[in-house]
Amino acid sequence: MDSNDLVESVSKDDRNIAALTHAGGIIFGFIPSLIVYLLKKDSGSAWLVQQSREALNFQITVLIACVVASILSAFLIGLFIFPLIFIGNLIFCVIAAIKASNGEVYHYPLTLRLLS
Repeated sequence: MDSNDLVESVSKDDRNIAALTHAGGIIFGFIPSLIVYLLKKDSGSAWLVQQSREALNFQITVLIACVVASILSAFLIGLFIFPLIFIGNLIFCVIAAIKASNGEVYHYPLTLRLLS
């Protein structure tokens, strides 16, 4: 099954759940994507599982970046990195939520693929 088959068979409910999962990462971090991934990985649609895994990988990457920025704050460099992390998270999550609401597959850039 290729990505075009996935897009054509995505239900409205799955698109809404995926959009909320991506958008929820802006405020709640990795929690929404973890919940959706754990609840849907065995019984959900392949597209929804893939999107929740993508969101979870991105939010874990953002968390790691925040930890690194916290450490670098001791040298004042991290204070400049935090706004960049926040803005990047905001922009990429909004783009992902829009793509998900349209039933499209979205891959976050600059993401560690920890879950495959």
